[in-house]
Amino acid sequence: GRSLREGWQSMSSATVLVANRGEIALRIIRTARETGHRVVAVYAADDAQSPHVSAADEAVALEGVGAQAYLDVDAIIDAAQRTGATFVHPGYGFLSEDPRLARACADAGLRFVGPSAAVLEMFGDKASARQAAVNAGVPVLDATTTGVDEAQVAALLAAHPAGIMIKAVAGGGGRGMREVRDPAGIADAMRVCAAEAAAGFGNSEMFAEELCGSARHVEVQVVAAGTGSGTTALALGDRDCSVQRRHQKLIEIAPAQQIPDGMRVGLHSAAAVLCAANDYRGLATVEFLVTDNRFVFLEVNPRIQVEHTVTEEVTGCDLVGIGLAIAGGADYDALG
Repeated sequence: GRSLREGWQSMSSATVLVANRGEIALRIIRTARETGHRVVAVYAADDAQSPHVSAADEAVALEGVGAQAYLDVDAIIDAAQRTGATFVHPGYGFLSEDPRLARACADAGLRFVGPSAAVLEMFGDKASARQAAVNAGVPVLDATTTGVDEAQVAALLAAHPAGIMIKAVAGGGGRGMREVRDPAGIADAMRVCAAEAAAGFGNSEMFAEELCGSARHVEVQVVAAGTGSGTTALALGDRDCSVQRRHQKLIEIAPAQQIPDGMRVGLHSAAAVLCAANDYRGLATVEFLVTDNRFVFLEVNPRIQVEHTVTEEVTGCDLVGIGLAIAGGADYDALG
């Protein structure tokens, strides 16, 4: 097999289409060009003067304006084929977690820089992601199944009187989530969560889980690639993202402070095992809730994370380059 560096270098003449804009598009373009790749940008009509357009070797206009233009899977695939691209890098946001793009790339003979469509479907649903964690032996919170009714939520709250969290199975960003500590608030919380989830993600399904009060939010950066016998996943450290506003991270600290060595080893092992067990390829961030005496699985972000640069600063690794190398077929056989 090829090492990450060998895989990276061997595709130096490839063309990478960046299916994004703004900061992450510029970040991908920088690494791609530094390693000899040709880069294609795409842009909406109102982004024609944006920096990522001029930074690329070629730019393709998309129909429409605003964010909606970047969500057209067919247009992205067409742009990649017309410009001779080998790779499609979705960055974060937009289509990065959409299995439709990953599947369309596979069907068109393009290399999607990220995991397979099947993996995206599994980790894009919080309930199936939780089940994957259970199957991999990763600790989880007590929870209901999906499609819950008020009686099931009330039963969970009775079992955990300190509180529960109602969650949409799809999406993220803090939408479709409500804490409930009083049985009288269940109906209203479920109604609001369902409405937010339907509007934001097109899926109103929910589940409920116990509330892990006063927990820290710690995420583990994982790199996963194929080997001769399957998948190997490596944890490249962790980040504490407990300082949040409306479930949105404000500060990231790496490595997470004041975590006992044994617990840190457990966090890293759990994240790597979960990804390896599900034949993951590429970069992933596995998120956990951490208290003084335990940690539990929260979710997987199956893409490059917004906060990836924090890990790059403390490890010296170019995560964008590693992601491209894995998409190019690099494995871990010679990873130092």
